[in-house]
Amino acid sequence: MLHHATPARRTFRLFLIKPSHYDDDGYVIQWLRSAIPSNTLAALYGLAADCRDRRVLGEDVDIDIATFDETNTRIRPERIARAITQGGGLGMVGIVGVQSNQFPRAMDIARRMRAAGVQVCIGGFHVSGCLAMLPELPDELKQAQALGVALFAGEAEGGRLDQVLQDAAAGTLRPLYNYIGDLPALEGSPPPMLPAEHVRRTGGRLTSFDAGRGCPFQCSFCTIINVQGRKSRYRTADDIEAIIRCNLAQGVDHFFITDDNLARNKNWEAILDRLIAMRESEGLFFRFVIQVDTLCHRVPNFIEKAARAGVTRVFLGLENINPESLQGANKKQNRIAEYREMLLAWKAQRCFTYAGYILGFPNDTPETIVRDIGIIQRELPLDLLEFFCLTPLPGSEDHKRLHAAGAWMDPDINKYDLEHVVTGHPRMSRAEWERAYRLAWETYYTPEHMTTVMRRAVATGISPGKMMFLLMWFWGCVTIEKLHPLEGGYLRRKVRTERRPGLPVEPALLFWPKYLGGLVVKHARIARMVWRMAKVRRAIKRDPQARAYTDTALTAVSAADVDDLEMFQVTEAARGAAAKVRRVAARA
Repeated sequence: MLHHATPARRTFRLFLIKPSHYDDDGYVIQWLRSAIPSNTLAALYGLAADCRDRRVLGEDVDIDIATFDETNTRIRPERIARAITQGGGLGMVGIVGVQSNQFPRAMDIARRMRAAGVQVCIGGFHVSGCLAMLPELPDELKQAQALGVALFAGEAEGGRLDQVLQDAAAGTLRPLYNYIGDLPALEGSPPPMLPAEHVRRTGGRLTSFDAGRGCPFQCSFCTIINVQGRKSRYRTADDIEAIIRCNLAQGVDHFFITDDNLARNKNWEAILDRLIAMRESEGLFFRFVIQVDTLCHRVPNFIEKAARAGVTRVFLGLENINPESLQGANKKQNRIAEYREMLLAWKAQRCFTYAGYILGFPNDTPETIVRDIGIIQRELPLDLLEFFCLTPLPGSEDHKRLHAAGAWMDPDINKYDLEHVVTGHPRMSRAEWERAYRLAWETYYTPEHMTTVMRRAVATGISPGKMMFLLMWFWGCVTIEKLHPLEGGYLRRKVRTERRPGLPVEPALLFWPKYLGGLVVKHARIARMVWRMAKVRRAIKRDPQARAYTDTALTAVSAADVDDLEMFQVTEAARGAAAKVRRVAARA
């Protein structure tokens, strides 16, 4: 009788890392708890778990998956490399979701991994955007390949991750996996998912997922349309229900739906109807943050159903209030005459509104920027305004055009975070543009305007306490930490010995007093502002007329009244928009 030995089981160790990037002092931007979990990390974990369950590396090979978000977790490349080599060398590191400003940090991690003999693959918007829009690989991607790092462009659904893992298990990772021209369907794909212990490293109960990908518009500064396409691809209502239930089972009930524009997801109504049924028929509790365009109120029933489905916060790509700037950026769908109506529609559903605002369009100057922000404060019922520098991100039409023209763009892509000035401007020097960026935040987030926003919150049925928390978050991140609120977190962490290559390691006697003293000073300043705004909140709550508060921004405007608003008078293009409103009203 012959006896066949059972093959020894082996373990393939897969480490998925979402990198952060360096601040102006060369330290990794990292927190004890960061703001929002990475959707890319969730998507890749879900796909990797599916590969594990299907045993794509064979019945005798287990796949062990570890996820790291560097915004809240220190990355120790040598420890990761040791874990792989001690396990027989079977494994790889995937550095995922790498945006342009994160690519230098990703490469610094990759170099240490490669020095230890570990296989590395880098993917994300920087790789995908460059492959989609440039005639050849830029130098930083060539350097990655020369180091033996594999590059992944496109999306990993549809069995593409299977292939990468199988190649890694065989020790034959390709220099490039290019799927940028072949976008997969999302229906029935393994759902984005992060374990609860990973979510707890952020705000605690908030995770993210995409209900769809792709955007139909053609904004010249956008990378989404060139990486994810202009055709709507979406998950089914069954897919979304499965994601929600799986997360509820592990105590996670707040979600950021990362679709660039949920209102243009062709499956939005089926998805929202399913969520409404889960909330209203089953009594399940969950909340959402979504992103939409400024014409979403024209989609019948969208705003009402979104609110019933659990949407409480909405991010809007407002971008500018100058129609000429919007036209120049191919943001033709944004009509300033619609802004007030759209924002009031969300206010009627008691939703918080955030808006992105871009600084650096050709006609901008520090003076016009401050003027326009003042108009927004007085005339639009907007809660939170986020400012960004107009940036030619690799993967955008703007970047492609400047690259082809040989125009100057800052070679340090760590600065391509929408906070730094990285190219020239026809009317502002670099210093003036940087000053305009700081002025924008200082102008909007004054104690006086934050008080107005809290008064509007009470008048529209929103908790002034929650509004105060969000206002303090934005004010604190920008004023105290000198970082964009989207990069914020709780308790800034710095590792003295881990500074950007090329910068000296600070002596302990210099680093620690500065770091610890800085924490004390920062928290004292935050506490002082919180105390001040808490007094305002209490006064508003005690005011018996608080719910009756109104102002220009909260008042609906008819076509006959648009001339009374400064928004429609400051530029020729704005006056043209007002005239169009009157013509349309006259025809109606």
